[in-house]
Amino acid sequence: MEQFTPKKIVKELDKYIIGQDEAKKSVAIALRNRYRRNLLADEFKEEIKPKNILMIGPTGVGKTEIARRLSKLVDAPFVKVEATKFTEVGYVGRDVDSMVRDLIEESIRIIKEKKIEEVYEKGKILAEDKIIDILLPFPSKSKSKNPLEILFKDVETDEETISEKEEEIIKKRKELKEKLIKGELEDKIIEIEVEENFNPTIELFSGYGIEEYNINMEDIFGDFLPKKTKKRKLTIKEARRVIGNQEAQKLIDMDDVIDQGIKNAEENGIIFIDEIDKIAGKDYGSGPDVSREGVQRDILPIIEGTTVMTKYGPVKTEHILFIAAGAFHVSKVEDLIPEIQGRFPIRVELENLTEENFVEILTKPKNAIIKQYQLLLGTEGIKLEFTQDAIKAIAKVAYMSNEQSENIGARRLQTVLEKLLEDISFEASELQDKEIVIDEDYVNHKLMKHIHEKDISKYIL
Repeated sequence: MEQFTPKKIVKELDKYIIGQDEAKKSVAIALRNRYRRNLLADEFKEEIKPKNILMIGPTGVGKTEIARRLSKLVDAPFVKVEATKFTEVGYVGRDVDSMVRDLIEESIRIIKEKKIEEVYEKGKILAEDKIIDILLPFPSKSKSKNPLEILFKDVETDEETISEKEEEIIKKRKELKEKLIKGELEDKIIEIEVEENFNPTIELFSGYGIEEYNINMEDIFGDFLPKKTKKRKLTIKEARRVIGNQEAQKLIDMDDVIDQGIKNAEENGIIFIDEIDKIAGKDYGSGPDVSREGVQRDILPIIEGTTVMTKYGPVKTEHILFIAAGAFHVSKVEDLIPEIQGRFPIRVELENLTEENFVEILTKPKNAIIKQYQLLLGTEGIKLEFTQDAIKAIAKVAYMSNEQSENIGARRLQTVLEKLLEDISFEASELQDKEIVIDEDYVNHKLMKHIHEKDISKYIL
């Protein structure tokens, strides 16, 4: 984190998200404050809580993407939950703790991947030895007093002959290993045994669901349960990867991974609560809105700071960063209960996207939509080019569509481009001309018939 100053964080976010400078600035400061907190003495560190952020803006303007890119930037555990998930009839906000359990699972996965990466080279060496054992095994000593009797059962052997045969096998194994390392055997098919994931859970009370208890049979019985394996035929290239992963997992200490995972989630975790505006407002006594305020009150302790029990042990939520988002076009922020409002001290209003923003979204980001389509059609040998006027026309169509119907933000560009390139995508493999230029006329011909300029005469008295 030392290298990521707020300005650098914003610069990184600019590579993927157009506009929304205020939101980027707020999350950059929140992230940098985490780094600053970690430099303090322990007695003060515990006192400094994260400044949670509430993003206000319509769908498709970049709220989720800002939070997701932020977590990727610093490799922090991140989960997204929909607030409406807890408002189903009869649910009444039950099991909001699941967001913390999901965060722990994600955090442990991140730590486990890092640990496996550290020992993967050792795992590859062990995998190569196992592949050699499959290709040219030593005779099993358990089945015969004479270790070479299976291979040479028709030959009368004495100790000298056995020694010669052993040396011959060792020599052949060395030759095989050299070929294996050089990659000369990559396409050869071998049969390996793969461990199956055996992770049954018991649902003690069906009314509360397995997330509530999450009892792991392996945790209870440990080594009493035999490892279940199945045979698979793979190329040596694939087998090396599969066996290498298995061996690498055996080399890591899972207790250490879990401890680090819990600490990482507690100190660096980010929980993104989307559609928080849908649980704003007072209860009305019956119907689907009955649990809205109840959900807020259930979420409140987690945001305030509490201890959630998980199958890996207790997890504290005091220093998890919460980012909430909502359109708030029906309800207002003030409709949230005061305690929830107080737990989101930083509020950022995201702006509606303009035509100019759409032009930038189409071309500037590293993962720009036009680049994606060019790469996809490039797999069929199609070289797709867009003129600048065509890009402006696409942006105009997307903007007008949002104005005339539901405003779905940048997601509208996906709809527009799918329609624009529908025929080309359908016929790509049969097209003779592999170089296609999309100009303004083509865009107008394909798309303008689907939209019309607004008729303002009906608003004139």
